[in-house]
Amino acid sequence: MIYTVTLNPAVDYVADCGEIKTGAVNRLGAGEIFFGGKGINVSFVLRELGIPSKALGFVAGFTGEAIEKGISQKGIDTDFVHLDSGFSRINIKLRSGLPAETELNGQGPHIPQDKAEELFCRLDNISDGDTIVLAGSIPASLSADIYEKILAHLHGRNIRAVVDASGDLLLNVLKYKPFLVKPNNIELGELFGAVIDTPEKAAEYALRLKKMGAVNVLVSMGEQGAVLIDEAEKVYVNKAYSGTVKNTVGAGDSMVAGFIAGYEKDGYEYALRLGTACGGATAFSEGLASSNEIYALLGEE
Repeated sequence: MIYTVTLNPAVDYVADCGEIKTGAVNRLGAGEIFFGGKGINVSFVLRELGIPSKALGFVAGFTGEAIEKGISQKGIDTDFVHLDSGFSRINIKLRSGLPAETELNGQGPHIPQDKAEELFCRLDNISDGDTIVLAGSIPASLSADIYEKILAHLHGRNIRAVVDASGDLLLNVLKYKPFLVKPNNIELGELFGAVIDTPEKAAEYALRLKKMGAVNVLVSMGEQGAVLIDEAEKVYVNKAYSGTVKNTVGAGDSMVAGFIAGYEKDGYEYALRLGTACGGATAFSEGLASSNEIYALLGEE
């Protein structure tokens, strides 16, 4: 089983808008609602690939109920910890025709210590051979080393850990030898004070991360595709697929899901191909990629 952990899930409201005028009434155009968070995004794309997963994390209030109900209706199993107060965050993403969206992200509810401990009880259901995906930022009410604590809690079991994080959050888990880490080229460059603008540079610095403890390092590079350093230090490069970028939210999460599914089916080379296709299909869609869009890019339909 694959378990995805989203510590701060959200209701994402994505809407079209014109120029934003402060201190005035602004009218929004067409809008859509998505239930998100990086781990949940991974679960959604895994479902499209026919791979079951279970979503873990924290939910609260009416928005938490909507998140849990919404993803359950999509066929994803959940085992969230329910908080007694507050509400799961709401993120607003405004599309105004500019190259980048304007995002207004909520903070999320307070998570008390007893509820954090309840999450760790959920983790005890993870067995040898399972995979856990830790993705996204840490809520302010949890300790900044929560990912380390989770991996320490699972240490000694035959579990694959996948970590999609940046900065110290990523560096501090390397001692637990995660099966996969997935920085993008900008995040990887920030770790080492370097500009990573070619696949060759991505491979060079990914190898540094591997030597620091990661078993495999996958680097997403947008329109340049992706680079993988595998457990034997073999380098794989996959060019980006062609298409019109409509949305970049969730593309990295989609790549993680594709990599996990591809590795289970046919090893590292296929994992990179499928991961790159999943990331591209999401980037070319208004929301997360569908299976038809993914396999169309792969040319397997």
